[in-house]
Amino acid sequence: MPTLIETKDLCKIYNRHKPDELQALSDVAFSIDQGQVAVLKGPSGSGKTSLLSLIGCMARPTSGSIRLADKDVAKLPERFLAELRRDLFGFIFQQFNLMRELSLFDNILLPLYPTEISGKEMKSRADEILRQLELGDRKQQKVKQLSGGEQQRVAIARALINQPEIIIADEPTAHLDRALTEELLTILARLKQNGKTIIIATHDPAIYQQQELIDRSYLMHDGNLLEVERL
Repeated sequence: MPTLIETKDLCKIYNRHKPDELQALSDVAFSIDQGQVAVLKGPSGSGKTSLLSLIGCMARPTSGSIRLADKDVAKLPERFLAELRRDLFGFIFQQFNLMRELSLFDNILLPLYPTEISGKEMKSRADEILRQLELGDRKQQKVKQLSGGEQQRVAIARALINQPEIIIADEPTAHLDRALTEELLTILARLKQNGKTIIIATHDPAIYQQQELIDRSYLMHDGNLLEVERL
């Protein structure tokens, strides 16, 4: 399969030229082919989230290149980055980032509102995803009434509603027990079978020891990235 994402000499410095300057990433070289699952492992503060933010076009690098489908996006204007985030990526955040006072159904639809997709198509997509994630009978409940595992599935549904090619998951098991982690792994395996490209940042061995799921494994430490042997 073709290389979908590739970074070279990627650096990220926060608060540059200030007393609290921090180099979060240093000359990072990362790549993943279409349809693969890559895992970034390492302790908190090692640079995993910073790298995900750059790959997902949520932040800009200080230097270096980011190629998405062979197009360098590191210096694109913000309006183009916003389109890429909306059209290419689905994001699963560590804290879920759900609107607690809105219904499960309304949370899932949020990424589609800036688009020209019809209301009928929005509802059709949401109903299908909810069916797949076994949440259809709870779609009108407010998020604050859901369990942690249900909220995680809502976050996954929201990440899938725009039919993204790439799914980025930042510490997706941070608030899940063992049973819910197994459920998440089953969902990720299904997404891989459906051709999704997935990048996961985690320090949870329950994820990075999954030999059948993970195609590429990277270790991060102090902003440096090292590709390790396939698990």
